[in-house]
This record gives sequence, structure tokens and C-alpha cells, in this order.
Amino acid sequence: MASATQRRDSDQPNSSKPVKYILVTGGIISGVGKGIISSSLGVLLKNNGYKVTAIKIDPYLNEDAGIFSPYEHGEVFVLDDGGEVDLDLGNYERFLNIRMTRDNNITTGKMFKHVMERERRGDYCGKTVQMIPHLTDAIIDWVERVARIPVDGSSDVPDVCIIELGGTIGDIEGMVYLAAFERFQRPALKNNLMNVHVSLILHPNATGEPKTKPMQNSVRHLRSAGLIPDLLICRSTDNLQPHLREKIAGFGLVDLEQVVGVHDVSNIYKVPLLLEEQGVLEAIIKRLQLPAIPDTVKRHLKFNMLHWTHLSELCDTFTEEVVIAMVGKYVKIEDAYASVNKALSHAAIHSKRKLKIKYVDSELLENKPGFEAQTAAAWEVVKTSHGVIVPGGFDKRGVEGMIAACQYCRENNVPFLGVCLGMQCAAIEFARNVLNIAGADSQEFDTNLTAEQQIIIDMPEHNGEEKGLGGTMRLGRRTTAFLTEDCKLRKLYGSTTAEERHRHRYEVNPRVASELSKKGFLFVGMGVDEQHTTIWEEKKRTQSSAALMKMADENGELLDKIDDLCHRGGDGVTRPAIRMEMCELKGHSYFVGVQFHPEYLSSPLQPSPPFLGLLLAATGQLDDFLTGAKAPSPMMTLKEDSEFVSEDPGNSLVQKLKDLTTAGRNVIFD
Repeated sequence: MASATQRRDSDQPNSSKPVKYILVTGGIISGVGKGIISSSLGVLLKNNGYKVTAIKIDPYLNEDAGIFSPYEHGEVFVLDDGGEVDLDLGNYERFLNIRMTRDNNITTGKMFKHVMERERRGDYCGKTVQMIPHLTDAIIDWVERVARIPVDGSSDVPDVCIIELGGTIGDIEGMVYLAAFERFQRPALKNNLMNVHVSLILHPNATGEPKTKPMQNSVRHLRSAGLIPDLLICRSTDNLQPHLREKIAGFGLVDLEQVVGVHDVSNIYKVPLLLEEQGVLEAIIKRLQLPAIPDTVKRHLKFNMLHWTHLSELCDTFTEEVVIAMVGKYVKIEDAYASVNKALSHAAIHSKRKLKIKYVDSELLENKPGFEAQTAAAWEVVKTSHGVIVPGGFDKRGVEGMIAACQYCRENNVPFLGVCLGMQCAAIEFARNVLNIAGADSQEFDTNLTAEQQIIIDMPEHNGEEKGLGGTMRLGRRTTAFLTEDCKLRKLYGSTTAEERHRHRYEVNPRVASELSKKGFLFVGMGVDEQHTTIWEEKKRTQSSAALMKMADENGELLDKIDDLCHRGGDGVTRPAIRMEMCELKGHSYFVGVQFHPEYLSSPLQPSPPFLGLLLAATGQLDDFLTGAKAPSPMMTLKEDSEFVSEDPGNSLVQKLKDLTTAGRNVIFD
């Protein structure tokens, strides 16, 4: 592996540049906010000119997050290369505008597998393979290799790699990782690693005052593991009082300026600003001895901390509310739909609305005996919301409720977005109630369907029964081609193709797509059967995908294109290789389904087009946006519209934004 790493690094500019590391650890409880803190540290560095990457370490024995229950660890985040990883990598990508790989997520299962494969090959020359040094060496080798891989679209080796260690200090699962990083305490390596420890200041109602003893104990555990904290991040409900800061510094054996308070804020975009106010950037630069970034470089940054201040203040300025009902299976835990929640919030910013998500348990929409009151309340939420989203999921539980929600939105012209399983439910509902196919369903839920009833089918090359569940779905970023310009999604994307990430094992049956489309359930975008490639090469395409790309560029009737593509051969498998990726309901204000997961690529600066369309439709702005009569985005580069900015230098950024939006200016970040 070392030789492969050397070959890869030798091809990179600045390959000899050292990468510095920030290890973020947590104490007392999991879920203390290490992911947001790690992302925020990256924001401070990147928005001041440094190249940043990140690694998440999850000390569990699972090889990846692919078959986790949403109730166990929240959503599974999917990367371009199909890696199924911890949801914190989604925070890194959204905050830092970077694209990561499966190697940016380390698990103990993955490291054990890696070491044992080397042992079977004889790489250890017959030695007794032990946790120390063999596993610890493998961890550091992995970190050093991945930390050098550019993730921002450039070919530059990152300056800093932020490493978040999951779990809490003291967990037996995390001990081997602490032992691995302990080597950086050696004098020769001391300036290469900075430890940021995040812990909780408890505030029990019974005592009426904050308690720091649990945090002191977590710092003691950290020191006993061989690591010395360089910054103590104190998570608390309210501002950290000076006397508490002094107490923590004294018991933690750190200087006062090393104690940083992060209290609960109105939106997560304020966290980097809290860190900046307390001198965290300067502390990082000093501790890691980072080179100064020239002002000429800073001036040419596309996004800096001034823009970030813009964004954080802007989120709190909207007062007009938009209510979106999320009809799902896992609504008992918000993290189960973390990326969907974020995508909705990004779209709400660009729609100039205050977002309120109301979670609806889809099982309660099924009119089960004994739950009449709960069912009535659930339907009341759906009927009083401005828009409805049905997100992804697995298995049959609650699906009939999702189908019922699809029917209500279709029949009552309610703005609707179906994602993955949500799109499949919309297709099943349409087949049952418009095509009148009795018993129409998915093979996921009923394996005894007739050919006519098979609206949703399994993909033969992703057979979980034969290959197991882990990593066997259609995963990663792939291309969808629009078959027509006359559709809302095409205008929202502003492109002839869309690159989105997938995670599914079932899909709409191409053999029924033509009949669905003839009745108004239009498949306006289709995908191909290859993994993502940046540049399409004819020699790499199958016959079906080549036909799709060619036909997508040609003029012609949409229904004819759909019919032709869906009846072509399947390139060696029993079904066509064309994928039904996007659908729109003809004549509806906004009834959209997508097989992929657009939430994974949404960001505050570039909201996901399907989600933006939903929010614009729910707020009555979509038609004006699509016709160009009104561009609702409230974010901008001030210098480009300086004549509209109030001349009073004391005015806040928020007031300047209000001046600009009142003047009808389109406000976007540069």
C-alpha cells in the first residue's frame, strides 16, 4: 500500500507538502456536536485560504453504515463513489463544499478487514499480528494516505485534515485509535497534530447551576490515554460564564484562552462565527505552525467569512412561514432524515421563508382500527401543510400510508416531492387509481405479483438475496438525461443532464413506464446503467445508455422517446438497462418524483433543484421563477449591486440584504 500511495502522491503538485491534523474527540455523551464543531473548524480554515479535508472514524465493527437501522445511527449518507458512510460526512461536504470518498470514513470493521487481508497475503512476514503496532500503524498509514487526496476539485494536497473520532473518550472501542494518535506526542511530530476536545457542561434542573465535573473527568480520561487537549470546546445551553471558564481551565490544566464556549444558537451556521470570535483560527495556526495565507490569495476566495456571516444572519431574518409535511417511516428520530431536513432548509433560505417541518408517521395514515384519533390528527397535518415530501425507506411498514399521501397530493394539487421510495409509491398509486391495475405493487413488498402488477421491480444485478445486503444496492453518483425541455425539473436544473447520488435496489418497471406516461405520469428523465463518469466515452457505454444519450439530444415527442427507450433490449440482462429517474405529473402545480437522493448534494449556497422546486411551489413562487419573472434567491455578492446598498456604513449585512431584496434585486453569492 505504501508504494501505491507514493505513486499517487508523486503525481500530485506539492506532493512533499506536510499535512497537519486536527483530532476532534468528545466526552460524556455521544451526539455532543463533534460533527458540527469539526465542520466549523474546517469553515474557519477554508474561508481563510487553507485547503481542508476531513476523515470520520467510527469505532464500531461494522464495515460501513450501509445496513444500519435509521434508529441506530440516523441516516446513511452516500458519496459519489457509492460509499455508505456516517451522516457526519454529509456535514463536512455541505459546510466545506468538498466531495469525499468511502476512504474518508474509517470503521474498526474496515481496519480489521484491511489488516487481516494483509496478514493473509503474508505482508507481515510471519510475525504475530497485534493491536499495537500493526493495527495502530495501519490506522495512521490510512489517515496519512487519505489526508493527501484533494477533495475540492483542485489537484492541491490539503493543508489540514480534520479527523473526528466517534463515540466518547473512555469507550473501549476507541482506545486503539487514541493509541495510534499518541505517537504524535513525540517531539518530532508534536506540531503535526492538534487535539480539540468537545465536552458537555451539564445543567441539571435539580441543582439550578451548571456542573463541570463530568467534563473534568473526560479530560482526565483523555490525558490518561496519552493525548493532551489543545482546545476545550464547552457545549452548553447558555453562554459560558467567565467563572466557569476559569474553573474549567484550572481543572483541565490549560490556559484560559484554550477554553472555548459554544452555546446553543438559532442556526448551525453561527457556530463557525462563535469559534472565530474566540480566536480559534489563530490558535490553530499557532499550534500547527501553518504558513500565513497572503492577502492576495484571500481576496480571490470565492467564499469567505464575510459571506458566512451573511448566511448565518440571513437564516434568522425570514418571518413568513412555510409548512412542509414529511410523511415517512422513521419520523421518531430527526437524524433519520438529516440530509432531507438540510435540503429543505437550504431551499427555504432561497425561497425567503421560515421553514417548519411537520413529521407524519405514515402508518397513521392507513386508517387502522383503534387509532382513529391519531389518524385524524396525522391527516390534519397533511391537509394543512403547504407541501408534502415522501422520503426514502425500506420494507413494507407504513408504505400504504405513503401511497395514500401521494394520492391526496395528486388529487388536490398539493405540491409534492417523492424521493426514492416516495417516487415508487407515487407510481404504485397512479397505477392503481388511474390505470386501474388492481393489486399494483412493488416486488419489495410482494414477491407473488403478476407481470401486470409489477410496477416496481428489483434490479437483477443488485440481488440482495444472493449477494447479501451490504453494499449491493445501486449506489453512488450517476447521470440522468432529460428527454424534454418542457418540464419543471429541466428548468430547475438548468442543464440537459443531472448528476445525482443513488441508493436503491428497486426501480420503476420500464415495461409499464410507457403506459404510466400516456396517462400523464411523465418520465421526463432517464438514467443509464453505468457508474458515474465525469466524461462520457462512447466505448464505455452499453447499447441502452448510448441510445439514451443520443435520443435525449434529439427533437421529438416525449411519449415516443419513452416508448422507444423502454422497449429496447437490456444489454445481456433480462430487463432493459434504462432507469426511470425522474417523473412529473402533467397538469399539476408540482408533483415530482426522483429515484435518486438529491438531498445528498444540496448545500446552503446551491440548494437541490427538486427541493427548491417544492419550496417555491409551496410558497407560490415557482411559476415566476421558471419563467424568469422573479428570481427569489436572497444571497448575493454585495459589490456587484453596490448602488442598491444603503450608504450608511453602520448598517448590518441583514439590513443591506433587506435593502437589496426590497429593490427587487436577485441576490446570489459569487
